Amino acid sequence: MLPPELTPDEQQQLGDLLARRGTTPPLELWRSCTRFLRQTALGPHGYAQVWQACFDGWQVDEQGPAPMWSPDEGEIEQANLSQWATRSGVEVNDYQQWTVNHREQFWTEAVERLGIPFEQRGPVLDQSAGVEHARWFPDARLNIVDSCFLAEPDEVAVVFQSPGQRIEQLTYRQLRDLTNQVSNSLVAAGFQPGDAIAVFMPMTHLSVAIYLGIVQAGCAVVSIADSFAPPEIATRLQVAQAKAVITYDHQVRVGKTLPLYQAVVEATDRPAIVIGFEGGEPGVSLRDGDQSWSEFLSLEMDFVPVTCSGSEAINILFSSGTTGQPKAIPWSHLTPIKCAVDGFCHQDIRPGQVCVWPTNLGWMMGPWLIFASLINRATIGLYEDAPLGSPFGKFVQDAGVQMLGVVPTIVKAWRTSGEMEAFDWSGVRLFSSTGESSQRDDMFYLSALAKMKPVIEYCGGTEIGGGYITSVVTEPNVPAAFNTAAVGLNFVILDEADRPAESGELFLVPPSIGLSDRLLNRDHYETYFRATPTLAEHFALRRHGDHFQAYPSTVAGHAVYMAGGRVDDTMNLGGIKTSSSEIERVLNQLQVVRETAAVAFAQDGPAELAVFLVLDGPVEQVEMDDLKKSMNQRLKQQLNPLFRISRLIAVDRLPRTASGKVMRRELRAEIE
Repeated sequence: MLPPELTPDEQQQLGDLLARRGTTPPLELWRSCTRFLRQTALGPHGYAQVWQACFDGWQVDEQGPAPMWSPDEGEIEQANLSQWATRSGVEVNDYQQWTVNHREQFWTEAVERLGIPFEQRGPVLDQSAGVEHARWFPDARLNIVDSCFLAEPDEVAVVFQSPGQRIEQLTYRQLRDLTNQVSNSLVAAGFQPGDAIAVFMPMTHLSVAIYLGIVQAGCAVVSIADSFAPPEIATRLQVAQAKAVITYDHQVRVGKTLPLYQAVVEATDRPAIVIGFEGGEPGVSLRDGDQSWSEFLSLEMDFVPVTCSGSEAINILFSSGTTGQPKAIPWSHLTPIKCAVDGFCHQDIRPGQVCVWPTNLGWMMGPWLIFASLINRATIGLYEDAPLGSPFGKFVQDAGVQMLGVVPTIVKAWRTSGEMEAFDWSGVRLFSSTGESSQRDDMFYLSALAKMKPVIEYCGGTEIGGGYITSVVTEPNVPAAFNTAAVGLNFVILDEADRPAESGELFLVPPSIGLSDRLLNRDHYETYFRATPTLAEHFALRRHGDHFQAYPSTVAGHAVYMAGGRVDDTMNLGGIKTSSSEIERVLNQLQVVRETAAVAFAQDGPAELAVFLVLDGPVEQVEMDDLKKSMNQRLKQQLNPLFRISRLIAVDRLPRTASGKVMRRELRAEIE
């Protein structure tokens, strides 16, 4: 049956195309259909219907997952990746492997092609202490903020919109002026290079300038997600030894007022710089020692960036591991080069295009968006509220967004509501998805919102500065699948016997720019290298902890990959990484609880939280629904309101290994 929303004439033309089934290869047939359908008003469900018709009889076991998009020759030639490959004298299909076989040459060419301004560059790579302690550009002197202002001053750097307001913009000149004001303000306030300054704000045009101003002054940003509760704010401030906090008095999200300054007051006695959410004076009384934004902000717009070594920290970000305290991961002045290279080669970011990724500075994708956009001379797009309803969809349409990043949870919400189908997203060139495992139907729906555009799956981590496995626009795009390792980096998949396999734990093959070389509150070598397998062709492998499955693909001519979640105790809830022990630490405070075990599970969607519970008394004496509500309230207050228990399961005891470790795989198997 043909999609009923097509006109009779369109149905006739589509029917003629589909009549070629059996004589035309499915992918070629699908290309022909999508070229035609882009001229119609067909919606996502209609595209899915035609896709299924084109690939009817497709043998996944033999041919691999069916693609939803494939580039034509012109698109391949125009891709950023193709242009870099050509200049290196390499075929585009061989380029990723070339980048890992010639790592020093690749990263040298990358900084030159991006135009990264060094005051002093020196040698490229020092591995004298072993690959585990590799140092890139060990003698370099620079300030990475200089790399963010290479576009023409009158080009648009940021386009933004607050709910109910018109779309506004900042040029590169205006953003530089505001960045300079922030840097001058920090110096005037007595901050010194090397000081850590926390930013507890939503992602707005002002927070972009504040972030760059801190880095330009030689200081380090301490990134704290604007959804965190006071105890978690306090932990991050203490670990990073932050000297001050910059925040809004409040923010408004989906119509709800969230008191950010009050959370800071409850978390710390460190001085705060407070901005009124609507740009004016704070609407709250400030403590002694705290300052309003107008008192703090210098009017001086000239500033000479502080030159630093390449290894000096610009940003302290947090990512949970398998112990209670989150890992504190410093980004250096070199880490943004990884962000920019990934954005150029994988998200295909081009000068002048508008890049949107709903995020905040507490998650690595906030800084990533700043550097990947600005170093590539593109435009950051910010909708300064939740990206769930029609206002966000209209912003994407009216701001001319060309690269739209998502987390899968958002796409699922869009698919449920259907609200985004009212807008013309045909100007979107590609999507990119990260933060949690994608589902095939959701990613196809996303692609169809823009009349079938590729969705670049992107998986990495804060300690990588970007992705390690992703996709490229020069190859067929399979929904919810990855088609390549990231440029400049490689990986191997090993089974439980540490043998190369199609399914198992993924290990990184270092070195690469972007990979962390230290942690503030953990032993870096112990965390990433201790007791990792060693293969004959590699000096050392680096642990990351993700499970992947490779699927042969006759269309791609090589394997495509699908994520299988974490192999350790780290979970990803609502796009935010946390550890089971962080969850358990909060829940075990309840008097009726003896111990808990938190595990993540997924059933046709993003990860959900299940908690196995051993009670300190008979289960009959406890009302489980009330206990679940109390637990969720604690998670909201002490960790994050995005963390909610989906299933609470009482058990007599937790399964443990001989060494006393909880066997979470057994618990997870009970759910899935």
